[in-house]
Amino acid sequence: MRRPSSYGWFPAVSALTWRTIPYRFSSAFFLILSLVLLVFARAQPVALSSFRTHVVDGLAPVLDAAMRPMAALEQGEISVQHLLSLKTDNQRLREENLHLGEIQNTAIALKKENNELRALLNFKVEPGLSYISARVIADTGGAYERGLIVTAGRTDGVHEGMAAMTGGGLIGRVVEVGDWSSRILLISDLNSRLPVVIAETGDRFILSGDNSPRPKLLFLPRDSSPIAGYHVVTSGHGGIFPPNLPVGLIQETDQGKPVVVPSADLGRITFVRLVDFDLKGGAFNPIAVRTHSESPKK
Repeated sequence: MRRPSSYGWFPAVSALTWRTIPYRFSSAFFLILSLVLLVFARAQPVALSSFRTHVVDGLAPVLDAAMRPMAALEQGEISVQHLLSLKTDNQRLREENLHLGEIQNTAIALKKENNELRALLNFKVEPGLSYISARVIADTGGAYERGLIVTAGRTDGVHEGMAAMTGGGLIGRVVEVGDWSSRILLISDLNSRLPVVIAETGDRFILSGDNSPRPKLLFLPRDSSPIAGYHVVTSGHGGIFPPNLPVGLIQETDQGKPVVVPSADLGRITFVRLVDFDLKGGAFNPIAVRTHSESPKK
């Protein structure tokens, strides 16, 4: 019978040590990798942006497929809720239908009056705007950014600088475009700066995102006193967006400082409409402006 070695425990200890090495040095490895990526982003920003765009394009079909079951479950839940409250909704819709009939009659009269005034002032109507509807497949919100990935890209006619709109109003703009997907920078992002104006007073200021649900106001005039409930719209300065696009409402914080509550719920966006106002100030880099200007008009 073979006598057991006094060092029979050494292989087990050695194997255990090698097995725990990746866990002990993983933090250092990822720290070094982060530093390398930061240096590379500083040295080659265009290459990094192109790489990220290709990665997003590759993941877009996977994200799209992953979102479909959740969308189906959400739609089923909404259908059940609608069935439970069908009687109440039916009565409410009847009352709203009567009210909408009165609004329609008023709108027809105002439209006739408006057409007459336009003809009187020889007002030239702007040409129709082009737009693309897209579905949100990912939310890139994190500690340092607020954005969305949508299923529309260069092959659909999307380009940098297009305005991202919902039924509530402006939510951001397109900053990166791939062949099949695009990235939207929301107005709540830390890098977002938007020239806006208070519709009721005409005071102009800058809407600055800070990664919170309520962007803050910068460069307020000394004699300005924003009041809660006032409407905030785009000013049209800088060639980023046309004037009078709805953005949100003024609200005061607990410290009495004015902030803006966006018209659209930025955390519950499923579909967006990308609108081309043909303004070159919305693009982030000269290459995107030149590419858009050289592309043939449809």
